[in-house]
Amino acid sequence: MHIETTGHGTSDGSPRFACSLPLLTACALLWSTPGFAQTQTPLTIQQAVAQAIEKYPSVSVSLEQVSAAAAGINLARTSYLPRADFLTQANRATRNNVSGLLLPQSVISPISGPVLPDDRLTNVWGSAAGVLVSWEPFDFGLRKANVEAAGMARTRAEKAADLTKLQVASAAADAFLTVLAAEQSVRAAQAGVDRARAVYRVVDAFVNAKLRPGAEASRMRAEVAIAETQLIQARQAVKVARAAVAQFLDIPSSNLSLQPGPLLETPPAEAFPVADLKQHPAVQAEAAAVDEIRARERALARSYFPRFNLQGTTYARGTGSRNDGTTGGVMAGLGPNIQNWAVGMSVTFPLFDLPSLRARREIEAHRERAQVALRSQILRDLQAQEEKAAATLEGARLVADNMPFQLEAARAAEQQATARYKAGLGNIVEVAEAERLLTQSEIDYSLARLNIWRAMLTVSSAEGDLAPFLQKAGR
Repeated sequence: MHIETTGHGTSDGSPRFACSLPLLTACALLWSTPGFAQTQTPLTIQQAVAQAIEKYPSVSVSLEQVSAAAAGINLARTSYLPRADFLTQANRATRNNVSGLLLPQSVISPISGPVLPDDRLTNVWGSAAGVLVSWEPFDFGLRKANVEAAGMARTRAEKAADLTKLQVASAAADAFLTVLAAEQSVRAAQAGVDRARAVYRVVDAFVNAKLRPGAEASRMRAEVAIAETQLIQARQAVKVARAAVAQFLDIPSSNLSLQPGPLLETPPAEAFPVADLKQHPAVQAEAAAVDEIRARERALARSYFPRFNLQGTTYARGTGSRNDGTTGGVMAGLGPNIQNWAVGMSVTFPLFDLPSLRARREIEAHRERAQVALRSQILRDLQAQEEKAAATLEGARLVADNMPFQLEAARAAEQQATARYKAGLGNIVEVAEAERLLTQSEIDYSLARLNIWRAMLTVSSAEGDLAPFLQKAGR
């Protein structure tokens, strides 16, 4: 990499630089680095919401849970497949056998063969190899019920993912509006600082000319400090709000650039389409949870039936022990040499499982009633949220309609108070109050339209669909 200067300068006398290809490549790579670029392309609220859904980790968690539930369906379907168990073993052990009963357990190893007349410590090789294939030809609907339960679990996970997406999208859109509101407050606060400083210069001139007492200059200086503090707080609010948006988008807040679009304008007074709150993702998630519990109840109802297993086996065994009590050669029994096969059906019935199955079904019944009640509560809460959001939206529109009159009156009051003060007819307290009123009115005016958009967002969120809001915000 090198830089060369040509022998001739440019038209303004400055030297002309010629960059080599490696330098240009390095410059391009450096500029393409995320940390090097100053800002990114301004994002609209629709793009911010889409990126938040794509990048926020909680959405990825929900989607992975859906995939896990889908894999659970495949797991449940494997119960239809036959089972095949392969076995091979070799051992060296004594061959003493005893006649009598041994209850089923997992400690003492089983032994077969005739009982020897005396107890000996001789040992022989033993070996075995075999395969057992088992298949349940019919199950009274148990496997189907288990597959349906797994399918309901996937549906519940999908509905939960939809709810997570709605929550993330609503939070990202609200953070976007918060940034715009904070930026508008900064503009109004800056204007308030400029006016306070202008008035302070007038008051200071009057005080230096001995036309006003020095206390008025001190009072106005305090007003300037208050306005500057308000500006500092507004700028701090912008940084905090930008950090919240950057959290959803996974980008540095310093690189964040937002495109307001029509969000700084008064939205048209259009009615939202009537939404069926039963289709809200939160209600749908609870409904899916109820369906999953009912599917588990159906599976339990089909569990108290005989289990039929069609079985086939083939195996071979080898042993160095003989029926007459003698043993074979050194290697006798190390490999299987006696073959057998069998085909049959076994039937098992869990006779005393009925009490436990009844208790499990009772547990699921209580869970079902709890989920049904929770679904009713969520639906009722959503209805209340929708009514509150509609009332908030109506009030925000009325406030926005009234704000021009408030702002005009505040400006007139500020101009009159300043004129009266310059004419010696008023005092600094009147000017300070008028300045504060005007600054607050400017802030309220700038936020009034954003409050309408925020209320519209709340309505869409309560109805479970942000599409109407995003469509209006994208015009």
